Amino acid sequence: MTQPDEALPAMRRMLEPRSIAVVGASIKTGSLGASMMAELQRGGFEGAIYPVNPGYDEVAGLACYPSIGEVPEPVDLAILGVANQRVEQALTDAAAAGAGSAVTFSSLYEEPSHGRPDLRARLRAIAVEHGMAMCGGNGMGFMNQASRVRATGFLTPEVIRRGPVTFLSHSGSAFSALAFSDRGLGFNLLVSSGQEVVSTMADYMAYALEQDETRVLALLLETVRDPEGFRAMLARAAERDVAVLALKVGRTAASRAMVTAHSGALAGEHGAFEALFDAFGVHEMRSLDELADTIELFSSPRRVRRGDGIASVHDSGGERAMFVDLAGDLGVPFASVRDATIARIADTLDPGMESANPLDAWGTGIDGDRIFREAFAAFADDPAVSASVFCVDMTLQGEPYDEGYLLLAREAYDATSEPFCVLSNLASAVTQHEIRMLRDAGIPVLEGTENGLRALGHLLHDAAFRARPAVEPGAPVDRAVRDRWRERLASGVPLSELEGLTLLDAYGLEVAVSRTASSARSAVEAAAAIGFPVVLKTAAAGITHKSDVDGVRVGLADEDAVRNAYEDLAGRLGRSVTVAAMVPAGIEMALGVIADPTFGPLVLVGAGGVLVEVLHDRALALPPVDATGAHRIIDRLAVRPILHGVRGAEPADVDALAEAIARLSVLAADLGDLIGAVDVNPVIVGPKGCVAVDALVELPRD
Repeated sequence: MTQPDEALPAMRRMLEPRSIAVVGASIKTGSLGASMMAELQRGGFEGAIYPVNPGYDEVAGLACYPSIGEVPEPVDLAILGVANQRVEQALTDAAAAGAGSAVTFSSLYEEPSHGRPDLRARLRAIAVEHGMAMCGGNGMGFMNQASRVRATGFLTPEVIRRGPVTFLSHSGSAFSALAFSDRGLGFNLLVSSGQEVVSTMADYMAYALEQDETRVLALLLETVRDPEGFRAMLARAAERDVAVLALKVGRTAASRAMVTAHSGALAGEHGAFEALFDAFGVHEMRSLDELADTIELFSSPRRVRRGDGIASVHDSGGERAMFVDLAGDLGVPFASVRDATIARIADTLDPGMESANPLDAWGTGIDGDRIFREAFAAFADDPAVSASVFCVDMTLQGEPYDEGYLLLAREAYDATSEPFCVLSNLASAVTQHEIRMLRDAGIPVLEGTENGLRALGHLLHDAAFRARPAVEPGAPVDRAVRDRWRERLASGVPLSELEGLTLLDAYGLEVAVSRTASSARSAVEAAAAIGFPVVLKTAAAGITHKSDVDGVRVGLADEDAVRNAYEDLAGRLGRSVTVAAMVPAGIEMALGVIADPTFGPLVLVGAGGVLVEVLHDRALALPPVDATGAHRIIDRLAVRPILHGVRGAEPADVDALAEAIARLSVLAADLGDLIGAVDVNPVIVGPKGCVAVDALVELPRD
C-alpha cells in the first residue's frame, strides 16, 4: 500500500492536472464520451484537453487523437471512459504514454477466471508499476474547485460554491446529491472514490489536509482499505483542527452484506469504527441530512470556546417543548445560564411569559422584534452559552431582508463572535430563496429539528474533544513478563482458565484467587487453602460458557459441600475443575480484547454475565486507554446508571473499573497480535474494588 505522503506527487498530478486526455471522447449526445468533455469544459479547466477516439478528427472543438500514444505530451491525467473489457488495455496504453494518473468509471466486473488475477488486481499492478494515482473504479470521478477540474462523466451543477469542505465518498449517488444540494454548501474538493483500486480514502485525505482551505473533511465510508494510512490522516486532521464528519454505512449485519455485494469490500465491525472515531474526535453521522446540517454548521469558522450547552430562542411554545424532548433524547445540553441572564430576559417579556433557557419569546407579538433582540443579546453575554440557536420555521415567502426574522437573525449573528445558527423545525417548509440570504451572510441554517440538534451536539462534542488531555498510557509491565507471555501465546497451545487469570494478574488486574483440581480430595484441599466459601467451576476442555452446561456451583461453605459439588460436576462434565474464592457481591461487568481484522486489537467494556449478549450493551476502544478514557467509555454504556447504585445499594467503584480497563489496554497493546480474543466475564465491581472472576483467552485462528 502506497503511504499517503509518498502518494502526494501522483495525487497532485491527478487532482491538479495541467493536461488531460479523455479516452473515449465522443460527439454523440447523451453518451459518456460527450459528457466527459462537457463536464471538463463546464468546470472551466484551463489546461490542455486531448480527446482520444479513433473515430473522430475533432470533438467539442478540439483536435481528437486516434490513441493516447499519439497525444503530443505525456498527460497528467487520463480519463478512461471505456467499458470493462477495454479498460485494462486503456490503462496500459495510458501508462506507456507517460500518463501520471487515471480515472475510470467502469464497474471492473468480469467473470471469475481460475489461475488469473481479477481485473482490479491487474489494473492495480499496472498503476503501481508506473507510479500512477487512480480514481475508481465503479465511481463517478472527482471535482476539484481549485484546479477547476471536473473529471466525471456525469452531470454536475452549473455552479458549485467554493468553500472549506472536502467530501470523499464511496457512494457515487451521495457524491452527486451533495453537489446538487440547494443549500449552497461550499466545497473545495468532491471525490467519488469507488472501489479504490489504487488511490484510497487516506490518499485523498492526505491531499485535502495539505490545502489550507480545508476546514471540514466529510466522509461517506463503506470500509477502510488502508487502515494505517487512514489512522494517520485522522491524527493529522486532529492536529490541524480540521473537523472530520463520517457517515459509515454497514452498521448492521444486513447492510454489511450489501456493502460486500456492492463493492466487494468488507464493511467491518461497526464497534471498531466507533472506537476509532472516539479516539480521533471523528463525528459520526447517521444520515445524509444530518451530514448536510453538520457540514453547514462546521463550515462556519466559529467553534465552541466556552460554556456548557446551547441557548435557544423560539416563537412557539409547542415547538419549544418538542425541541426539549428531542434534545433530551439526543443528549444535547442546554446552557446553565446565570440568574442575572434570566432576570434580564424577564424584564423584556410580555406579562405571563416565562424567562428560561430554552426561551419562548413570542407573546402578544407586539414589539416582538425588540424582545427577540434583547433575548439574543442576553444569551450572547452569558459565558455559559456555547452556541445560540434561533428556532423558527423559515416560511418567509416574500419577506424583505431588512425586516422580520431575516433581519433579527443577521443582527444576532453580527452581535456575537460565538457560534450562532438558525434552525427550522420542518425542512420541507424552508423557503430556500430567502434562506439563501442568510447563508450568503455566513449564517448556518439547519433544516429539521432532529438533524439540527444532532449537528449542534457534534459542535459541542468538538469542543469536548479539543479539551481532552493527552492520553497517559498505563505503566508498562516488566519486559521479562511481556516476553514470557508472548512466548507462551506464540506456542499455539490453548490457555486454561487459570492461565488466563494468571495473565490478567501479571498485567495488574485484580483476579479471584483460584486453583485447579482433578479429584474430590484435591478440590477440598484447594478450597481449604483458599478459604471458605468458594466457587467450583468445570474446567473441561471445549466448554467456554460454563453456565450453559450447569457447570458452576457457588457459595460452597464447607468440605462436604465442595465434595458433593465436585462429584456432580465430575460425573457430568469431567474431572477437571477450578476452585475459586467467592468474590463479594457487586455489579457484573464484562471486559475483553478482540482482534479486529481492520484496526487490530481493541478493548471491550460491557454489561456482564449474559447481559453482554442479550443487551448488546458494549463499547470498544483503541489502545492505549488511560483512566480518563476508560471513564468516557463506561459513560457510553446503557448500564452506567446502575453503577451509581440503585435502591439503596452502594455505588460501585467505577475508578477501580476504569483502572482495570486501562491495565487491559496495556495487555492489548503488548500481546494483541498474538491473541484472538480475551473474554473477562464477569468482572465484579463492588463498592471497593473490581475483581475478574472468569477469563477465557482465545488464540488467533489460522
